[in-house]
Amino acid sequence: MKDMDPADVVGPYTEHQLTYFDGSSRKVLVTDIETPYPDGKLIISRTDTKGIITQVNQSFVDMSGFSEDELVGQPHYILRHPDMPKAAFADMWNTIQSGKKWKGYVKNLRKDGGYYLVFASVIPNIRKGEIVGYTSVRRKPSRRKMLEALAQYAQMLKEEKA
Repeated sequence: MKDMDPADVVGPYTEHQLTYFDGSSRKVLVTDIETPYPDGKLIISRTDTKGIITQVNQSFVDMSGFSEDELVGQPHYILRHPDMPKAAFADMWNTIQSGKKWKGYVKNLRKDGGYYLVFASVIPNIRKGEIVGYTSVRRKPSRRKMLEALAQYAQMLKEEKA
């Protein structure tokens, strides 16, 4: 996965180096610009068992700022915002790999360096008793609950860096 391109970023940004659970890393460029989640829309994506995106809907394309071609075939963590602690995703993976549904609040990174906030539900896709992938459905979060989650994530990040 390549580093973010400054030509894609809108406005002033800060640079972060993210390292993912699989050992890969990349430079991300982050702004403070929020793209508000539109009322009545659902963001839907599917991945294989390793988290590689296999399908996206138009709402996902619109909110992420990436094209469908840029998303499909990439790890879902291409959207990981540096404000999200590793522990949040470890909990998600532990839950879904055990065959259970996971729900949580997530701050996602856009291609343009901005962000959008979601309430995500991730469901294992099971065929003949085997997990064959995952479906994620994101909706507009409660602002109050999202702010509570972001405060908790900030504390978790401090603990991760300590």
